[in-house]
Amino acid sequence: MVDTGIGSYFKFSNVDWSSMGTATWETFWMTAVSIIVVAVLGFLLGLLLFETTDSDSLLIKALNWIVSAIVNIFRSIPFIILIVLLLPATQVIMGTIIGAQAALPSLIISAAPFYARLVEIAFHEIDRGVLEAAEAMGATKAQIIFKVLLPESLPALVSGITVTAISLIGYTAMAGAIGAGGLGNTAYLDGFQANNNAVTLTATVIIVLIVFVFQFIGDFAVKRIDKR
Repeated sequence: MVDTGIGSYFKFSNVDWSSMGTATWETFWMTAVSIIVVAVLGFLLGLLLFETTDSDSLLIKALNWIVSAIVNIFRSIPFIILIVLLLPATQVIMGTIIGAQAALPSLIISAAPFYARLVEIAFHEIDRGVLEAAEAMGATKAQIIFKVLLPESLPALVSGITVTAISLIGYTAMAGAIGAGGLGNTAYLDGFQANNNAVTLTATVIIVLIVFVFQFIGDFAVKRIDKR
């Protein structure tokens, strides 16, 4: 008797669990490393955009326009195209265009501008009266940044980095489709191209679980930080 049910479509006995474990680690590693760099770079870019807004200086206005243009350009380029465009730079920086390490430049360059805008928005939502009060008390620029801007916007910054991290997980899957490793690579090569539906489904479920974990951690952190 021929099994025409779900068991015949998803043959989990064909899943190489060792390979799946390695792919899961690669996806997690790519996401974790990227999000650390993106958090720092995105914060600095967002801060720069915020500090150069509404300046009377032509030089500062020009700087704001240039940084804003760069951020908007890289936010607008579809990720799969950005990977291809950055292949020469990736080869120079990482020494390879294959594997998990090779995906890092594209992941960082695509996500940092996105997070920078979230940082800028978070800073602009802070009550101007709080900033003016700090300035009136003689606070230095560094004190305003680390004792006013950062604490006041921290819940929004953490929420933003959570959203960015989830986007990065999706990007790693796309990067895997062109040889960057991880669950995307496994789902495409070992699953789709090998006509092994069980591998594709398993990789998808693991990606969803990773997203849930990052979302849970982000939501938990925001609840602990937000004292409103």
